Amino acid sequence: MTHPAPPRWPSWWRRGGRGRGGGVPAPLLVPALLGVAFLVLPLLGLLVRAPWSDLGPQLARPGVGEALRLSLVSATLATVVSLLLGVPLAWVLARSQLRGRSVLRALVTVPLVLPPVVGGVALFLVLGRQGIIGRWLFEATGLSLPFTTAAVVVAETFVAMPFLVISVEGALRAADARFEDAAATLGADRWTTFRRVTLPLVAPGIAAGAVLCWARALGEFGATITFAGNFPGTTQTMPLAVYLTLQRDPEAAIVLSLVLLGVSLATLLLLRDRWLGRGAVT
Repeated sequence: MTHPAPPRWPSWWRRGGRGRGGGVPAPLLVPALLGVAFLVLPLLGLLVRAPWSDLGPQLARPGVGEALRLSLVSATLATVVSLLLGVPLAWVLARSQLRGRSVLRALVTVPLVLPPVVGGVALFLVLGRQGIIGRWLFEATGLSLPFTTAAVVVAETFVAMPFLVISVEGALRAADARFEDAAATLGADRWTTFRRVTLPLVAPGIAAGAVLCWARALGEFGATITFAGNFPGTTQTMPLAVYLTLQRDPEAAIVLSLVLLGVSLATLLLLRDRWLGRGAVT
């Protein structure tokens, strides 16, 4: 009895290998290298063109410290608000049997694809002094939200919270629900089960989502400048400072960009176990 001859694979497939330990086929390698170059070269350009000898004096300028402080504080506050609102929202999307969850999920993810400037306009129309809610708020308390530091936090929360919600919802869906069922059979109510069982199960997902949320809030530009304006010491965050400085002092803008690049790399290091761990590199 004769056996059929094995299939003859193309030469590039044989060179690339079919297993996990093989090489990369040439038709995939070239676009991959171009993609890496496209993403990495601009960052290298920042490092090459940076005025390293003038780095200290540039960072010591008063406006830089104010913008960095405001960025860190507002991004942190936006992350806290996102945790307080986003984690329960993620649980509703992942665990509840609420009708219309798909519509709710679509509404939650709209800020991900919405241009940030449009988000800023929408916030202004709702929370501005003549807005739907802002008018009532101003008449009742005399409080006007736009062009204040609180407006920076609101704008950053609006843009960044969906990142947290999606991350936590994914963690909830991946978590083993049998532990929650076991807690329920032992007499725990839904709130106790959420606090004692669910939160510890999805804590890594919450942490990863919080870091992503914080990083997105730190880099927010469009919604912030539209809803909060650009007032040094009050609403001028680092991205706004980079944009304005680039028009009059490009070297100073490069220095500010390096600060944000360093923060971004630190964020990536915090997420290395999730994105750069063994499962991602092997």
